[in-house]
Amino acid sequence: METIVIVGAGLAGGTAVTALRENGHTGPIVLFGAENHVPYARPPLSKGYLLGKEPLEKAFVHDREWYAAHDVDLRLNTEVTAIDPAAKVVATAGGEQAYDKLLIATGAAPRHLRLADEAGVPTSYLRTIEDSDRIHAAFGEGKRIVLVGAGWIGLEVAAAARLAGTEVSVFESADLPLLRVLGPEIAQVFADLHTENGVDFHFGAQVTTDDLSGADLVVVGIGAVPATELAEQAGLEVDNGILVDAQLRTSDPDIYAIGDVANHDHPIIGQRIRVEHWDTAIEHAKVAAQNLVGGHVSYEKLPFFFTDQYDLGMEYVGHASSAADVIVAGDLAGRVFRAYWVEDGIITAATLANDWGALTELRAAIGKSPAAVQG
Repeated sequence: METIVIVGAGLAGGTAVTALRENGHTGPIVLFGAENHVPYARPPLSKGYLLGKEPLEKAFVHDREWYAAHDVDLRLNTEVTAIDPAAKVVATAGGEQAYDKLLIATGAAPRHLRLADEAGVPTSYLRTIEDSDRIHAAFGEGKRIVLVGAGWIGLEVAAAARLAGTEVSVFESADLPLLRVLGPEIAQVFADLHTENGVDFHFGAQVTTDDLSGADLVVVGIGAVPATELAEQAGLEVDNGILVDAQLRTSDPDIYAIGDVANHDHPIIGQRIRVEHWDTAIEHAKVAAQNLVGGHVSYEKLPFFFTDQYDLGMEYVGHASSAADVIVAGDLAGRVFRAYWVEDGIITAATLANDWGALTELRAAIGKSPAAVQG
């Protein structure tokens, strides 16, 4: 029976293990994780868990007993240090592990800001459970958090902090939060939402050490870098992530890559994309599992993500470039609306805000003319 080794015990790795067993793989599975936690989803770290509304257990893919019960060799606190595709082994400090098929799910690491790291102020990034705990501990009346970056992570942390009574300042180099992702109209909605809730924004700002001084905690959210070091060392093709084909296979036919680290040749979108969202990690894992056991399935699902900030809930589907035109339908001021991103006369992405039940319609709009949704 073939041995399947998975490097990376995050949401993608944990879901892949589940899908492999569900797809009938009865051979050995070895799952390596650098953290000391069983695989877990990361969205709660900036959402329900950070807010103190959800227990940590809700984030886990399975409890520890599940892995033993399904004959999964789970090796936590174990970092894979090298991959040898010729010998078909992975190396750790404890020795080597042979594989027949390998799945890389190493994710991405927060992009560091040297100025913050060297400012002499407590500084955190948000990737792990421990990071979320550290940030939550800095919440409360009379405390002040400085956020560098007004992307999804920055805004969700800002919302959680304000709801806990924390003073929040946000420094963002662009003129609005999420400007490149959402365009000016919808970005302004998020700026107004947070300003109304007491967030002190500094747009078009180059943050300085003085800006960080006096904070109880600085949280840096300026993007993430795919963890491709192992793939590069192994000679796999890498360019903004590990290059994979439509079936999530790397340049080595016995090695697949999924989740944040995978730069996928998407057959529906018609270009390579690398997506850092939980839904992609889950759905990549399901398709990769089918292919690892002999299938020939292309990954065709459109990217999807959601965010909840104060009383605003948003769901987004598709993939749009920053050059897309945005068509908004609904009440921007009341924060109940839909929006469509249009490129070359075709809808490439769509979102809803507090317009629950519209997601099916939004998915159906992708690939159509704007006239199909404006009538």
